[in-house]
Amino acid sequence: MMKKITFTALALLLALSGAAYAAGAAGERALIVYFSYSGNTENIAREIQKRTGAELFEITLENPYPSDYHGCIVRAKDDQEKAARPPLRAKIADFGKYDAVYLGYPNWWASIPMPVATLLEEYDFSGKRIIPFCSHGGGRLGQSISAIAKLAPNSEICEPLSVHYSGGASLGGDIDAWLARVGGGK
Repeated sequence: MMKKITFTALALLLALSGAAYAAGAAGERALIVYFSYSGNTENIAREIQKRTGAELFEITLENPYPSDYHGCIVRAKDDQEKAARPPLRAKIADFGKYDAVYLGYPNWWASIPMPVATLLEEYDFSGKRIIPFCSHGGGRLGQSISAIAKLAPNSEICEPLSVHYSGGASLGGDIDAWLARVGGGK
């Protein structure tokens, strides 16, 4: 009898979380915007896209960071120290039509990379939901959420997703659980 009640309770919980997962996207137009150097953040963005159907936009620079790791680190650190706003190569068409923006980036020096700061200053995020996701090598989110909030003060910052490197075998399940909590999905 106890097993039947436990199973029924579990089934009800799963059904309710599935309903919340699907309901979050009702009528909301979402865009996935990401900056990726090594491919980890891009992979996470693509997994989110598979689950949400949202459009993808990659943040690219007019003058890209060097492809060699050391060169990238030197220039990115310099950008960070100067609070530089490197010019972006492409623009988001009709940004105003989106209600929610999944914002992906790697944790660089406990914050967002400067190309993400450029994006946050170039577009009006007022009234939009920003749903952050961050790849990292151990620093988790660092101070990235407060940096986003400072640059997009009139937006709603949702629960972020923190992914260690590429997320490994648990990435899909981690994304599904996160989307259920933030009201994303198809």
